[in-house]
Amino acid sequence: MLAIFKKELRQYFITPIGYVYIAVYLGVSGFTFSMFTVQPGSNGSDAQVNIYFTVLMFIFSVLIPLLTMRIFADERKMKTEELLMTAPVSINSMVAAKFLAAYVMFASTFLFSLFDYYVLFKYGKPQPGVLFGYAVGILLLGGAFVAIGVFVSSLTENQITAAVGTMAILLLMLSVNFFNSYIDITWIRTVLNWISIYSRFGNFTYGVFDFTALLYYASIMFVFLFLTVRVYERRRWE
Repeated sequence: MLAIFKKELRQYFITPIGYVYIAVYLGVSGFTFSMFTVQPGSNGSDAQVNIYFTVLMFIFSVLIPLLTMRIFADERKMKTEELLMTAPVSINSMVAAKFLAAYVMFASTFLFSLFDYYVLFKYGKPQPGVLFGYAVGILLLGGAFVAIGVFVSSLTENQITAAVGTMAILLLMLSVNFFNSYIDITWIRTVLNWISIYSRFGNFTYGVFDFTALLYYASIMFVFLFLTVRVYERRRWE
């Protein structure tokens, strides 16, 4: 498992994907942070921080597929997945190693960007507990996004298809909450609110650690990684 994890992590830096992800994320995140928290007219209050993190969620829905699109799709295209399935490691460990490599890339880049908050604390008026809640929520949200991307990548050998498919799913899961105001049927609104990734993020914005949200994001990770394992278990016996 460790060998696969190291290989996947190294792969991000021997191809342009890792550098493109880091550069684009830090650039777009820094610009968005500046626009909503430190520009003239902004006071770095929790209201502006809320807008910033909302935008950040949609940024990740576009950028995280760049990290996950090649994880399994490239193995199928290069005809190397047979080597993975016959390696002395379980399919569970193989999937976990690939997931962790992508998640480490996501989490380390996000944590590095937290240095921006030094400016916010120096010139603005944020509440430390609220910022901590946002950070925890983003790390959980990112894990769910990465798990979904890993699953979609296991379904195709085309990296572009994997990226576009993942983006479509993530944007849909983020957007369903916004449809509620246009729906009058209570049970449909309840279902949409339950599956909405965005609505689960709400309590973190108040600095409240929401155990049900933690369970929700962990469940998404488990379900999509389990489905990925099932995909490869089926392929092993074909």
